[in-house]
Amino acid sequence: MKNITLTADESLIEAARRRAMAQNTTLNAEFRLWLAEYVGREQQAARAMRTVRELAGKLRVGQTLTRDEMNER
Repeated sequence: MKNITLTADESLIEAARRRAMAQNTTLNAEFRLWLAEYVGREQQAARAMRTVRELAGKLRVGQTLTRDEMNER
């Protein structure tokens, strides 16, 4: 694991440490979780866009399907 240095307001850091302690964790552990979620959102958005591109032209939006069309397999 690689170490990094962050700079933030001292009172904000202390409040974050108190909150982490109240949740039986550490500020470092919470930051690692946040970092994974931060990166994950971008990856999730990229997957969603790939799906949208794959479905483009395959869906009929706003058109009512007949009973037979809904039951096609």
